[in-house]
Amino acid sequence: MAEATARRIDVIDTRPRFTAADAHRLNNMFRGVDTQEMLRTVLGENMLGDVAVVSSFGVESAVLLHLIASVDASVPVLFLETGKHFPETLAYRDELVDRLGLTGLRNLHPDPDMLAKKDENGLRWSYDPDGCCEIRKVLPLEKALAGFDATFTGRKAFQAATRATLPRFELDTSDAAGRLKVNPIVTWSREQLDAYFTEHDLPRHPLEDKGYPSVGCAPCTSKVAPGEDPRSGRWRGWEKTECGIHTPIPDGDPDQPSF
Repeated sequence: MAEATARRIDVIDTRPRFTAADAHRLNNMFRGVDTQEMLRTVLGENMLGDVAVVSSFGVESAVLLHLIASVDASVPVLFLETGKHFPETLAYRDELVDRLGLTGLRNLHPDPDMLAKKDENGLRWSYDPDGCCEIRKVLPLEKALAGFDATFTGRKAFQAATRATLPRFELDTSDAAGRLKVNPIVTWSREQLDAYFTEHDLPRHPLEDKGYPSVGCAPCTSKVAPGEDPRSGRWRGWEKTECGIHTPIPDGDPDQPSF
């Protein structure tokens, strides 16, 4: 009688997708490489696995979206539809999606049951902005990112002191999944962004020329005076600089090497 074949035991791979060493390697690999070439390589050669763009469709979002659409317009674009956006932002989102031919837009909504329990009157932003961001941004994005290995963001070093040391590639430390965050235009200056808008005839966010160099949800975004930090109008009056989907990288952090 033939010896019975041993039953194959299924093993679930729980290792993180990427590590800090991978981020370090990629930063070194693409050091000095321009943004367009870097995007063509990482997207064209599928170096990052399943990827998505996280976009607020804010003041400078058109640049990153155009850069990525020029390589692959089908890359999923994740937009946090918090229910608190300026109408101008929603109109701008629709304009850019149509103009750039973006076919992968996904509007992420907060869980209605959680809203009913924790923000029934819609005013949590006024006394607990961190809690509001968690319900309307952090948790919906966390759920949506479960199937992705890496995300692209439009953060720039000049936007705020808390973003000054951002690298091009960083490990997403929001959970243990080991996703990468890629910041393709992190080193771009405002002048470079303006030049790109002009060169490619990209539409500007309608609130930009009204004193809003950074636009988030309407209740927590105010105008910025000349000379102020571009993000100083976000959560003005609160000790809060990020919504929670991004965290500042401490200067000199050895695990998150600079660009």
